[in-house]
Amino acid sequence: MTSTLKNIAIIAHVDHGKTTLVDVLLRQSGLFRENQQVAECVMDSNDLERERGITILAKVTSVVWKDTRINIVDTPGHADFGGEVERILSMVDGVIVLVDAAEGPLPQTKFVVAKALKQGIRPIVVINKIDRPDARADAVHEEVFDLFAALEATDEQLDFPLLYASGRQGWASTTLDGERKDMTPLFDLICDFVPSPKNDETKPFSMLVTLIENNPYLGRLVTGKVMSGSIKVNAPVKAITREGKPVENSRITKILAFRGINREPLPEAVAGDIISLAGMTEATVSDTVCDVAVEQPLQAIPIDPPTISMSFAVNDGPFAGTEGTKVTSRAIRDRLFREAESNVAMKVLDGATSDTFEVFGRGELQMAVLIETMRREGFELCIGRPRVVYKTDETTGEKMEPIEEVMVDVDQAYSGQVVQKMAIRKGEMTAMVPSGGGRVRMTFVAPTRGLIGYHGEFLTDTRGTGIINRLFHGYAPFKGGVESRRTGVLIAMDVGEATEYDLWKLEERGTIMVLPGTRVYEGMIVGESSRGNDMPVNVLKGKKLTNVRASGTDEATKLIPPRILTLDQAIIYIADDELVEVTPKSIRLRKRILDPNLRKRSEKVAEAG
Repeated sequence: MTSTLKNIAIIAHVDHGKTTLVDVLLRQSGLFRENQQVAECVMDSNDLERERGITILAKVTSVVWKDTRINIVDTPGHADFGGEVERILSMVDGVIVLVDAAEGPLPQTKFVVAKALKQGIRPIVVINKIDRPDARADAVHEEVFDLFAALEATDEQLDFPLLYASGRQGWASTTLDGERKDMTPLFDLICDFVPSPKNDETKPFSMLVTLIENNPYLGRLVTGKVMSGSIKVNAPVKAITREGKPVENSRITKILAFRGINREPLPEAVAGDIISLAGMTEATVSDTVCDVAVEQPLQAIPIDPPTISMSFAVNDGPFAGTEGTKVTSRAIRDRLFREAESNVAMKVLDGATSDTFEVFGRGELQMAVLIETMRREGFELCIGRPRVVYKTDETTGEKMEPIEEVMVDVDQAYSGQVVQKMAIRKGEMTAMVPSGGGRVRMTFVAPTRGLIGYHGEFLTDTRGTGIINRLFHGYAPFKGGVESRRTGVLIAMDVGEATEYDLWKLEERGTIMVLPGTRVYEGMIVGESSRGNDMPVNVLKGKKLTNVRASGTDEATKLIPPRILTLDQAIIYIADDELVEVTPKSIRLRKRILDPNLRKRSEKVAEAG
């Protein structure tokens, strides 16, 4: 029987080892048998998380150490999924700030630490990956302290406990040259340092909804920390909004608590524990589920606003409905609004027509994950190019645009090229320091619209050795025009299958982006033009056959491997007058207006305007 309870979150920049650390804590707490086969990164249970090697959704697990139950929340490291981090901080009483021993604190570290410090949480700092050959633990310790000071941490928060660790090797130590055996120092520190939940069990039941999900057997599950009182199965409850407006009245059909990587039913839950409740049908994130006598809602943390938007539309191409099962505007609308309900960092509005919808979010990665999830569910969609969300200054009436802080780590040989490219994108350098090993770390402040599509170009410019990280910085006055894609595209002229011979003949006109045998249609993009203008091409006619057999004079077709874009690349590649057609089987690039005559007419109208 456990006598005390601790709720903690592990927060860090992407790839600093959060999920690996949780794996080790689960194993060393005795949750798994020694011979039990368990997947690596067991908390990344989503298919996309495993494929991309990142955490997308915040998840809760629970371990027992001695006589203490520790609820652990694993959080995403990408800024695009910052909304997940912001809302779970209301569930925990302590955080472990994980920092890479070589890279030090990066933009997302700054973002999540700022949110935790603002909540008044005293963090534990763990410098991870000490076993790296380029580890610089003492310098990173100083950088973390400077970061906390810059974020206006209190004296109490600045006096943080520090551990050195290697999540991969499974040990933590209080000193650099201390015993490197297991995670006991971290477990003991959590038990001694993190406060137990301060919740009044004598007050009526109340819980702030932090996560929601749809279970095929139990229906909607709402997850959060019990802030006061206790709750039993079949108890009557109600849900109220942040403003105190009623949402629904219901009865709790099941109480589930996190025990290891599973959820187990409980007859009763008390203040302080993190639980999931079944029986609600309308309650959503930031609502308060409480006793029917409660009138005052619990305070929810305000979430930073979306910075980009994308149009989602019904697929109206010639191949519409041939590869997907969910193709109607109603199905798409229901799915998008369901996503916005569970993801507080995302907003969905109806578009200009009944077949289009505007989706607002934090970044291209967040959007790409949503689109990929939908295509795997059987949806067919047409996606527009990401656009930034502008604001108007209330006092001056000036147009304001989202600005991001960009931190890059590159070899010194490539730093000049990066500075030049960032300047073209209206980026301003704010810092430049050597980071060791012939590398330099530069910090820029740049408009979001200038950074859309830059990641691939950055990797090309730095020969794949550069690291770039972005974080929302705020809004600033509009910085003027930013140069977009400079090349045109090769556009198919008819419906049919592309032939290898025609694609080979087109190589001198640009870069081919489809494979031989690919079904194409009029208005579909089959390549990138080597010139600045769009070029209609015929990829269907094939080689003319004759009855003359010539030895050695016939042309051999050796096709250069086509440049096949992934979904992430396609989204940022397209221009404003183009779309990405997404189906469960295909990703196609196309013109927004497929008919060439209508397209020319539209271009003339735009030029005249």
